[in-house]
Amino acid sequence: MRLTSDNVCLGIDKKQWIYSEREKTSIPVKIPILSKALNIIEKYQTHPNSINKKTLFPTISNQKLNSYLKEIADVCGINKNLTFHIERHTFATTVTLNNGVPIETVSKLLGHSKITTTQIYAKVIERKVSEDMQRLERRF
Repeated sequence: MRLTSDNVCLGIDKKQWIYSEREKTSIPVKIPILSKALNIIEKYQTHPNSINKKTLFPTISNQKLNSYLKEIADVCGINKNLTFHIERHTFATTVTLNNGVPIETVSKLLGHSKITTTQIYAKVIERKVSEDMQRLERRF
């Protein structure tokens, strides 16, 4: 919510990256911005709240964010109480680990200081273990 245009810089690959610090730990973080995320940033750059506060996105409270997630779940027929924490877990498992992103990269993206913290997310990925073993078997 506190990201500004100053946080968007060219990365080592000459693409847009977010340079910031973790809120809880103040550890520096550098994250490449996927094209879909860049489209969302561009969509909100002219929002009055974004302009007034000089942020990339209109700022909302965590409570309001969770309220919006509940609305989205209702519209989509999802019978789960969606929260920011649940979405973070979904990002770690479904979006990254299930799509072959190495656990070391996921750990860095989530801001974990120890890989063991990220491994908790990986325990629910039995399909990934199966796919990795099948790939290994094909090599033999």
